[in-house]
Amino acid sequence: MVSSTTSLFNEKNLSREEIVPSRKKIKLPPWLEIAKPRLIPLLLATTLGGMALSEGWPVPSQKVICTLAGGALAAAASGVLNCLWEQDLDGRMKRTSERALPSGRLSPTFAFLIAITCTLAAAFILISGVNCLAAGLSLLGLCSYVLLYTALLKPRTSQNIVIGGVAGAIPPLVGAAAATGYVGLSGWWLFALVMVWTPAHFWALALMLKDDYKAVGIPMLPVVKGPVVTAKAITKYGWATVLLSGFGIWALPEGGLLYGILLIPFNARLLQMVHRLGSSPDDLDCAKGLFRWSILYMFGICLLLVLSRLPMAVEFDLQGMSLISEIVSEFPFT
Repeated sequence: MVSSTTSLFNEKNLSREEIVPSRKKIKLPPWLEIAKPRLIPLLLATTLGGMALSEGWPVPSQKVICTLAGGALAAAASGVLNCLWEQDLDGRMKRTSERALPSGRLSPTFAFLIAITCTLAAAFILISGVNCLAAGLSLLGLCSYVLLYTALLKPRTSQNIVIGGVAGAIPPLVGAAAATGYVGLSGWWLFALVMVWTPAHFWALALMLKDDYKAVGIPMLPVVKGPVVTAKAITKYGWATVLLSGFGIWALPEGGLLYGILLIPFNARLLQMVHRLGSSPDDLDCAKGLFRWSILYMFGICLLLVLSRLPMAVEFDLQGMSLISEIVSEFPFT
C-alpha cells in the first residue's frame, strides 16, 4: 500500500524544494547557479580524506589550498557542462524549468565560456601548484561526470549511478596524488568506499523524485523497478558501505584504532536508516532521512580520517594497542 506521504506527493504534485531535505532558499546569480556549488563541499571533503590517508600527511598548506581550489574549479566546470548538456531536459521538468539555462536567464554561449575558463584555471592551478597527476585525475573526474554519466549512462540504464559514480569517487585519488605524487592502496580504498556509498545515497533522492524522472523518460532505478526493489538495492549497498568503511582501520598509516571506535555510531545510524527505508519503501520521509544522513555520513568519514592523523590520535592508537596486547597476554593459549 502506498503511504500517506506518497499519496500527498502525488495529489499535490510537490516541487523538489518541498520534498528534498529543507535548506534555506538562497537565490544565486545565474553564473554561479549552473556551477552547482552545493555539490562541491563534499567533493572537497573526500579530497582532504585522500590526503589524510597518505604518507605525505600533513600536506603543506599552500599545496592544500591549490588542490582544493583546482578541484573546486574542475567540479564547477563539470556542473556547468552538465547543465549545458541537459538544458532541454531541464526545461521539460517542472522542478528544473526555472534553472538559469532553460529559463533564459543565462545564454549557452556564456555558460560554455564559464566552463572553459574554469577548466583551464583548474588545470593551471593544479599543474603549477600541485602536480600533473593530480591535474590529470581532476580532469578525468570532469570528463567521467559529463561524458560517462550525463551523456552515456544516465539516459540509458537504471544502473547509471553505479557505474557513473566513478566521477564522484575520483577526488580521493586527487588528494592522494597531491600529497605524495602517486595513488597508493589507501587512496583506492576511499575511492571504492565512495563508489559503494553513492548508489544508496543517490537512490534515496531518486525515490523522492521518481515522478519527475518518469515524466521525461530517465530510467532511474525507482522508475524502472519501483520502490521495493530500490529499497532492497539500497540495503545491499548500505551494508557494503558499512563493511568497506571498516577497512579504513588498516588504510590509515596511523590512528586507525580511534577511527574504528568513532566509526561505530556512524555505521549504526546508517544501517538504522537503511533498514527503516527497507521496511517502508514508499515512505518519502524515510527516503529523505536516509538521503540527509548519507551526506553527513560521508562528511563524517572524511572528518574521522583527518582527526585520526592528529598527534593525540596517534598517541591514543599506541596506548590502545599496548593495552590490548597486555590483555591478550593474560590469556593462557598454551
